[in-house]
Amino acid sequence: MKNTLGENVRLTLWGESHGKYIGAVLDGLCPGIEVNTDYIKEQLSKRRPKGKNETPRVEEDNFIIASGVFNGFTTGEPLSVIIENNNIKSKDYDKMKDVFRPSHADYTSYIKSKGFYDYRGGGHFSGRITSAIVCACSILLYALEKKNIYIGTHIKKCKDVIDRDFDDSKKEILELKNKTFPVLNDIEDDINAVIDNARLNKDSVGGILQTCINGLPAGLGEPWFSSVEGKLALAMFSIGGVKGIDFGLGFGFANSSAKNCNDYFVFDESKNIKTKTNNNGGINGGITNSMDVIFNLAVKPTPSIASVQESVNIKTLENVNLEIDGRHDPAIIRRMAVVVECLSALVVCDMLALRYGNNFLDYEV
Repeated sequence: MKNTLGENVRLTLWGESHGKYIGAVLDGLCPGIEVNTDYIKEQLSKRRPKGKNETPRVEEDNFIIASGVFNGFTTGEPLSVIIENNNIKSKDYDKMKDVFRPSHADYTSYIKSKGFYDYRGGGHFSGRITSAIVCACSILLYALEKKNIYIGTHIKKCKDVIDRDFDDSKKEILELKNKTFPVLNDIEDDINAVIDNARLNKDSVGGILQTCINGLPAGLGEPWFSSVEGKLALAMFSIGGVKGIDFGLGFGFANSSAKNCNDYFVFDESKNIKTKTNNNGGINGGITNSMDVIFNLAVKPTPSIASVQESVNIKTLENVNLEIDGRHDPAIIRRMAVVVECLSALVVCDMLALRYGNNFLDYEV
């Protein structure tokens, strides 16, 4: 199975939800990138469950950087991170060994592996693996910030609770970094009420995440098959639960006309070319135009719920009812935000490396 993303800067994931370890390998990094372990811990804490409306499985996420770093800086060799799994209750999944959970990867991974799959907690398909993404790619996120490139994600929508769009993006991204709940307006209690109601009804809810990448130079991306949209979409659809993506005005283009949604070019006070609006989300022809790259992700409700659901038993070949035990999130959008930021950082670094070479983080863009 293929588990690697990226061309010039590459991320490879390994491990299972209930295995002893999970981890990741970053390859293609230039030497001399600062590795701030406190920053990595801070990003991992954003992904960690908090409170009654998130899974009670809380892992400490103690990590080891096993290679590729010396005296606090990358060496240019493959950088590997290892995280130990400690809070495991595999017996919760014993009765589901032969029964596929609806809307999970159980059935498809069973077919893909010819039955030799790890069913405990979703195995390699589990959201637990995103800890390794955050651990490794936080290094890239931190390096980009040193180059004045900032990435932020907030909850734009949860059921009927709606947050505003990015406006003063760099300022708002910096504010989000100091928040445990990623919203722009003061709507944390409203969203938590929606999630709590779902939990009490043995259900779950989805939502929309909005991401902004601020500070990218014009000219990143390739036409046709390696567009900025294509690369980001590939990365985002690797996250379990993401079922849709749009850029800028996105599907809103269908209800508009060119006169109303074209982004007109202007010179700013420093004679830099900008656009008066940003309906195209900072991308023209698959290539960045120096405006903010903005995209929205549709996140489905967590499929593990306590209500009775219909399924099949692969051993007895019978239709059965399934009631899922275990520790699950009634919503994953808050915890997913930092994962989106970290994978976005990987894509950005990959594109920068293609345009400027592997020493891209030392290149004055």
